[in-house]
Amino acid sequence: MRLPRFEYVKPAGLQEVLDILQEHGKKAAILAGGSDLLVNMKYMVVQPERVVSIKALPELDYISTDNKEQVEIGASVPLSAIADNTEIAGPLPAFCEAVGAVASKHIRNMATIGGNICLDNRCWYYNQSKLWRDSREVCFKLGGRVCHAIKGSDRCHAINSSDTVPVLIALGARVKVIKKGCERVIPLKDFFVDNGAKPTVLEPDEMVASLLIPKNNNGCRSTFIKVAQRKGIDCAMASIAGYVAHAEKGLSELHLVLGTLASTPVTLKKATQVIKDSGFNEASIEMAALTARSELG
Repeated sequence: MRLPRFEYVKPAGLQEVLDILQEHGKKAAILAGGSDLLVNMKYMVVQPERVVSIKALPELDYISTDNKEQVEIGASVPLSAIADNTEIAGPLPAFCEAVGAVASKHIRNMATIGGNICLDNRCWYYNQSKLWRDSREVCFKLGGRVCHAIKGSDRCHAINSSDTVPVLIALGARVKVIKKGCERVIPLKDFFVDNGAKPTVLEPDEMVASLLIPKNNNGCRSTFIKVAQRKGIDCAMASIAGYVAHAEKGLSELHLVLGTLASTPVTLKKATQVIKDSGFNEASIEMAALTARSELG
């Protein structure tokens, strides 16, 4: 499949990128690694008039671990550079495990952390060729009024399939979002919207500039599990991330986040409360697992 016609723009600096986004909005698309965008363009599920490359911008390509409280990673840092960084793996092992679970090493060499956070939601009926889609009624994600995945639904149910997002939410990460003349920092748990047609709060003239992750202290533990048909390449069938902080009197903080099961990552509030109330033991974990089913309805 060939790419549709578009204008390729390689800005000299970040401000030029923001100028283009302000002027062209929805008609422009950010290109970092391109592992998701270019495939979607070939399938013609997105057809931007301008593709704006940020890959070579030093303002977005950096990893800062000097701060004692947090790690900051620029949006265009390749996933492989994160997975291989020992200064990140020490305080944030589950995050690095999630990064290493993304696709294959070849794709991780190209794909960026900003791109994985902003990964477009996927659907069996949407991520198909234009010829295949044209044989069906136009769905919500393409501006129509029907969801082919869940008949009769009043919204799009395309799935958030990012491997890194669940663990980042569990860790309390934030994203720095910028547009011309403005900057805001958003907790990642508030960045996503439970609607596959518009899965994030990003406006057409905004972009993610960096990721801010609190460092784990000695009393914290985190984990990430991905279930997929094949270890490499495949998107997850489901994933779970967990974060726990201990205090003298027991648990001080606990987060459980499920991925690839809904339009947005699912934070298990009822299940975590079961463990908090009953303590961290086999019985409470079993009860939390049963309780989690009610949060996926």
